[in-house]
Amino acid sequence: MIETERLIVRPWRDEDRAPFAAMGADAEVMRHLGGVIDRAASDAAIDRYVAKAAANGGDFWAVERRGDGAFLGFCGIRRGGHPGTPVPAEWEVGWRLRRDAWGQGYAREAAAASIDWAWSHTPAARVAAWTVPANTASWGLMRRLGMAHRPELDFDHPAFTPGHPLCRHLVYTIDRPA
Repeated sequence: MIETERLIVRPWRDEDRAPFAAMGADAEVMRHLGGVIDRAASDAAIDRYVAKAAANGGDFWAVERRGDGAFLGFCGIRRGGHPGTPVPAEWEVGWRLRRDAWGQGYAREAAAASIDWAWSHTPAARVAAWTVPANTASWGLMRRLGMAHRPELDFDHPAFTPGHPLCRHLVYTIDRPA
């Protein structure tokens, strides 16, 4: 578990499933992620996160607001990108928040704490993140986290056909502090 001034980044609970499914059904939240998903796909994602966390010690965890215990989304560090891309074994920081939590600094707070967790709990020499060029909020946050664009690592996502608006992905990294 990771605690910040306003957030708790923690293991998933069964009561997180409904609000996570609501996030996955929000077209605006999912705009840069391939579109809305149904409850079964949402539950399967949580099951994957839980299994990978149990196997690897880290993955994407639930984000809860300390003040009222509200589920806000997820954030965390996981190992392994996409086979057949320049990032197949990177340590990745990732986040997704429900829409009413946007613009309040929660993603930055959770992501910065997750990167700090990576330095303390993994052998990662660097942490990476990636998104589509149109997702200016995400790559803007990557920059605010101190990450640098690495054009030589940019890739076409294997889940999308060439030319699809979600195919091209920009990669940002941050190196372990000296």
